[in-house]
Amino acid sequence: MKKLKIVLLCSLIIRIIFIITNNLYKTEYKEGTKYIEGIITDYKIKEDKVDITLKAKEKIKIIYYTKDKQDYELGDKIGTNCELKRPNQNTNFYLFNYQKYLLSQKIYFICSPDKIKLLNKNKNILYDIKNKIINKINQNPAKDYLNLFILGKNNLDEKINDSYRTNGISHLFAISGMHITLFTTLLLFILKRNKHKKLIIYSFLIFYMFLTNYLVSVLRSALMFMLLNLNLKIKPNQLLIWLAVIFLTYNPYLIYSSGFLFSFIVSFTLITITNIKNIKNYLLKVLYISFIASIVTTPIMINNYFHINLLSPVINIIFVPLISFIIFPFSLITFIFPKLSNILIYMINIIENLSFMIENIKILNITLCHISILIFIIYYILIIYILYKLNKQKFRYIILYFIIILLHFIYPYFKNDYNVHFLDVGQGDSLIITLPHNQNIMIDTGGKFNSDLSKNILIPYMMANGINKIDYLILTHGDYDHMGESSNLVNNFKVKNVIFNCGLYNDAETKLIKILQAKKIKYSSCIEELNIDKVKLTFLNTRNYDNENDNSNVIYTKLNGYKFLFMGDAGIAKEKDILNKYQLDNIDFLKVGHHGSKTSSSKNFIDYLNPNFSIISVGTNNRYGHPNQEALNNLKNTKIYRTDQHGSIRLKLKNKLSIKTCRLSS
Repeated sequence: MKKLKIVLLCSLIIRIIFIITNNLYKTEYKEGTKYIEGIITDYKIKEDKVDITLKAKEKIKIIYYTKDKQDYELGDKIGTNCELKRPNQNTNFYLFNYQKYLLSQKIYFICSPDKIKLLNKNKNILYDIKNKIINKINQNPAKDYLNLFILGKNNLDEKINDSYRTNGISHLFAISGMHITLFTTLLLFILKRNKHKKLIIYSFLIFYMFLTNYLVSVLRSALMFMLLNLNLKIKPNQLLIWLAVIFLTYNPYLIYSSGFLFSFIVSFTLITITNIKNIKNYLLKVLYISFIASIVTTPIMINNYFHINLLSPVINIIFVPLISFIIFPFSLITFIFPKLSNILIYMINIIENLSFMIENIKILNITLCHISILIFIIYYILIIYILYKLNKQKFRYIILYFIIILLHFIYPYFKNDYNVHFLDVGQGDSLIITLPHNQNIMIDTGGKFNSDLSKNILIPYMMANGINKIDYLILTHGDYDHMGESSNLVNNFKVKNVIFNCGLYNDAETKLIKILQAKKIKYSSCIEELNIDKVKLTFLNTRNYDNENDNSNVIYTKLNGYKFLFMGDAGIAKEKDILNKYQLDNIDFLKVGHHGSKTSSSKNFIDYLNPNFSIISVGTNNRYGHPNQEALNNLKNTKIYRTDQHGSIRLKLKNKLSIKTCRLSS
């Protein structure tokens, strides 16, 4: 019998894997399709664009750029001429992958039309009710939180979202089992004498799933409630496993959804840990549940956000009762009685300010580098062991969790290798050199108007690689595409020293210097060399030029036996002067000057350097036409890597050279 069970289990797993693999990229459309029409199931208006989810033959994401007022509603049928494309993947290691995010919603294609044509207005009564609810919410001054608690739509300001996430309380603002329990409890109380109460509650839950666009957490908790009340004689943890299998069979890409992982893993753990019910003290129970949830989601938190807050279980003691018993219920009351919205806003302001205040306690908010799939599995093996011991009342094993986190935290300080990271920052430059024992140098920060590269790329990338400080920020020159993010970086990350190039300071550099002075960060300019442990960076200063590009810091260094030359935006005039003044040949890695412009990388210079590898930092389809074909011809005898084609490029210089790119060349 035991062998039969094992065989059946293996057979089930094989079937699931077969179904999952056969579902991958199963779409109704082909890339390049020019015309689509369908029903609007969701939309979000952001200043000059409308983000629409369209139910056609399959779900399509439409990104429509317009400044005109849009009068579309859910359920409206629209048609548009636009070319279907695959969503972009991440171009920097470990960072947000838009393609996987959309795949987790079963969306394979996006398009950006010039025009959208309304074919038919909504005639569906369910969409009509949903539109009325949305309109009622959007007329309320507290609409952001009503959208959050009723529809599951997060329109909160990024700062407050980051604050909740940092404090480990963002789960309290996502619709989950707690909300479903409250709804069903209220309905059971109201309908306690109604013989059709189950039918009414089930109908409400089905409609609520539709109302929230079938959020995974709502589907899980609503289906769990309905199926457990059907007396199917199945244990809750077994039912949860079957639901997870069904969800993944329908859409295997849900495995990329942190919401799916958090929802199922936390729920399964809390159901399985039986000693929770033995804790009578409410605050201790909240602390214990929060701690269990923190432990079991640690690997997911690490690989999604690259940091954890060890104070979050304690913080939850403060926020759980405030959100669960005051803010959330009062939000529902405010939806019914909008005149009470000012009271809700007052309470929300208290919650937000409290979160901002606690966020400043950074002592136990620690950065943890991204982990491989093998380490991820090992993490969970240890976590399961810890939870097993905790369930046996052996609470001393909690210390094992903190030992694991400590070892993970100090790991970068014991790394003894050299790495060079060329980041994809679009049309700009930014690279990071990591030396043994967590010594870090950044050369340029990139800069892109109307885009926060520090928040979206630089800082997350460094955190993902276990970099928690920059020892030297070297700015090759004052152009925005090289130093535009320096102020944001210095304001939001630990930078110890800043080095400027030769020549007069421009406005951007002067602005940065004021920030450095206020923060008491050391800075210097026009230096000749920099020594960090056994590594020497030589600044190839020749003379003062009448343009910022040729005044770029050009830096030569040798890392673990490999020769590097970083050219900034230096042009042909400075290249000639460098050849006259310095003896440089057989360079291993050349960071090509000025993004491969025709004003740099002359044939004489390249032939003399004879580089083995050339790295060009350049934006996709940039308006300058970089890299220039003449420069590419001069570099043809080298192995060329380009950030517009390869994404970020990572060099590992240990016993042997390893070069990895974030994506394959297009």
